[in-house]
Parts: sequence; structure tokens; C-alpha cells
Amino acid sequence: MEIPALLVVLAIMAVAGYLHTVSGFGLGMIVMGAAGGMGMASVPVLAAVISLVTLVNSAVALPGKWRGLGKGRVLALGLGIVPSIALGVWLLEWLDREWQQLMTLLLGVLVLYGGLSIALKPRPRSRTSPSWTFAMSGVLTGLCGGLFGVPGPPVIYHCYRQPLSLDTIRRLLILCFALTSGMRTLFVGIQGGLTADVWSLALWAMPVVGVATWLGRRYPPPCSADTMRRVAMLTLVGLGISIIVGVAFG
Repeated sequence: MEIPALLVVLAIMAVAGYLHTVSGFGLGMIVMGAAGGMGMASVPVLAAVISLVTLVNSAVALPGKWRGLGKGRVLALGLGIVPSIALGVWLLEWLDREWQQLMTLLLGVLVLYGGLSIALKPRPRSRTSPSWTFAMSGVLTGLCGGLFGVPGPPVIYHCYRQPLSLDTIRRLLILCFALTSGMRTLFVGIQGGLTADVWSLALWAMPVVGVATWLGRRYPPPCSADTMRRVAMLTLVGLGISIIVGVAFG
């Protein structure tokens, strides 16, 4: 990657990392939507880098916080995620080789959906959903994660509908993201997809996202969490629409 393109991608990752820290949403989608949509780096490379960064962040946040997640929920999510990640990785390789416009269009749709999902405020159910619904959520999450390294929207919406504490939901989502990113990295590695381009960009991205995360915690913006959610939502919606329009009229 040329130096100017690398600096732009790292700047996007810094902004995405900061927004993710202060709003709780958007790191992977903003990076994929901005850098991938503008063609600053290939979608497969960005997806692999996002998975590595997410895996490292999850590994730091999760240890010692397993209690109360529910073995049945975790098992159901895992059973849905693992096979669909393999399908998603295969689809990405095929689309990148044969149907790049369709791949970009799907990316735009996912980013747009991710932005709209932030605006939704799911009403918690009176009882926990059955395990098969977690498995289905895992299938959709694994497919999104396998395709673009972005496992977010399906499982986030489903988990926030459960009558669980916010801390339990947060830990369950971190575990889900860790499982998705870990399995995706494993599949991509087996196929030889962890190339020098992936590792070099990942090694630059990790400290940049780390510093952005620290800044977000140390110097949050002087506005409410709801305002930051709206900023994240509008950013993702704008990126998604721009990608879709670019494909339609490009």
C-alpha cells in the first residue's frame, strides 16, 4: 500500500476507534464503509485486519468475565457462527474474484443496515428467547463476519431484546465478536489469506486503534451518549448510501 493510502486508512481507523469507544458502535463498519468503499484497500485485506484488531481487543476485555453468560446461549451462538463464517469467507473470495460490484453493493447494504440498526431501540422480552433463536442469530452474524469481518448488527439486536443486564449483554457480545473474529482468522489463515499486506496493515492499525480508544475514554466529547449514537448512525447511513449510489451509477 502506498504511504498516502496507508495514512488515510489509519486516519479512518482512528476516527472509527474513537467513535466506537464513545458510542459503542461502528469500528468495523466505518472502516469497511469508508476505506473499502473508497477502494483504499481491498475488502478481503480490510476484513482480515478488522478481525485481527477485534480479536486483540476482545482478548483484552473478556478474560475472567464468563459467569452469567449462559452455556446454552453461548453454545447456540457458536453452533450458528462457526459454519456460516466458513460460508462467508468462501463467498467473499468468490465475489472478489467474479462479482466485485455485487460485493461492494452488499457491503453498502450491510453498512446502511448497521447504521439503521443503531436507531432501533429493541424492547426487551419478558422471557429469554429459546436457544434456536440464538443459533439463527449466530448464522447471520457468522455470515456477516465471514464476508466482511463485521459481525455486529444481527446479534446486537437479538441480545438487546433479552431480559438480561446490560453488563451481561456486553460480555456476551464481546464473546461473540471474539469467537467470530477468531474463527474467521483461522479459516483465512488456513487458506493462506493472512498475507504480508494483512499483517503489515494490522501492525499499524492496532496501536492506532489503541490510542484512539484511550483518547475516547480519557477525553470523551462534550455531548450525551445519545448524541454520539446519532453521529455513529448518520456516519454509517451516509457511508452505506454513498457506496450503494456509487455502485448504481458508477
